[in-house]
Amino acid sequence: MATSNEASLQSSKLQVDFTWRKWQARITSISDPSQPLYIVNYQGIKSPHIIVKTPDASTTIGTGTLHPISIHADYEIHGRKGKLKALKRWRTKYTHLSHAFATPSDSSSLAAMTWTSSSNFKAWDFICLDEQQIAVAKFSANMWGLKKIGMVEFLTPTAVSEAARDEIVVIGMTLAYTMILRTSSILSFFGAIFARTGPIEQKDEEVAAPKGNVDMGKDTEVH
Repeated sequence: MATSNEASLQSSKLQVDFTWRKWQARITSISDPSQPLYIVNYQGIKSPHIIVKTPDASTTIGTGTLHPISIHADYEIHGRKGKLKALKRWRTKYTHLSHAFATPSDSSSLAAMTWTSSSNFKAWDFICLDEQQIAVAKFSANMWGLKKIGMVEFLTPTAVSEAARDEIVVIGMTLAYTMILRTSSILSFFGAIFARTGPIEQKDEEVAAPKGNVDMGKDTEVH
């Protein structure tokens, strides 16, 4: 018999379906594919390049912004801005400072998360590790999928909370898009040569909660 944590993790596997006509992805739970949890708008060359919204598109949960030369990316989640920074120039190894996975008793310190990757003929996996290097979540991009382009899996109970889920979805999608750009752009190649890689300083991130209810990209049209 499955425990409550096992059942919760099982229900927290998310399917990512892409609609070419709208240039949009619909993210649903595999246990209830009829009800979307997120809508992801891709904006091509317009910044921010990824906008993650609630199912009714009334509120922006987060955004991801890529750069034509720099191999680093920027994101914003519920009004907090952050950086997705490369730790290595020629390997898929990135870091971000997490609010969702930070120690609740220490509001002044964020958790340094690490993203690595592995791939085979069918999938490109982007794996999120916590500060103990334990895998907490994974975004698997389907290399050959035209509609079902990927799946998000939450691997530990700490990743099941709404805050953690929002963070993993926004940053996982941003990282996948960043790596697609890197593998297809000569500018990103030169960006990697001159990139300043390494950990992010805590002082460079917003630790305090943002003021007010921020709705990023509310008026952005989907093309």
